This record gives sequence, C-alpha cells and structure tokens, in this order.
Amino acid sequence: MTAIEQYLLDTYRATRHGTPVPPPPGRDDVAALRAIRTAAQFEAAVSGAPTTHPWRHALTRFLHRPRAC
Repeated sequence: MTAIEQYLLDTYRATRHGTPVPPPPGRDDVAALRAIRTAAQFEAAVSGAPTTHPWRHALTRFLHRPRAC
C-alpha cells in the first residue's frame, strides 16, 4: 500500500469516527530537513567547526559565474 492510499484510508476512518483528519503525507518534510540542518549547524558551532556546508560556496560560485556569449 502506498502512502497516499494509506492516507485516504486514514481520512475515511477519521471521518467515520468523527476524529481529526491526519496531515497529508509529505506536508512537514521541508520543516524536518530545516530542523536537521539547524541541529547540524548548532553542533558545528559548539565544536568550533565552520557552520556552513563545504560545498555551498563552490556551488554558489558555479551557479552565479559569468557566462560567455
């Protein structure tokens, strides 16, 4: 059973029982990833390491480089 099928089944059961409908799958994924990133940055700051990802600067330079016409 896929996540969406399980969600639909849970929604049906919730409406039949008069309980609150569960949140849709994937709704809080971005918030969870941000929390993980924040925790990693906090751990790095406490240990004295740089708080940014080592590839972030290289990726920024690559994406924003001047293009030859």
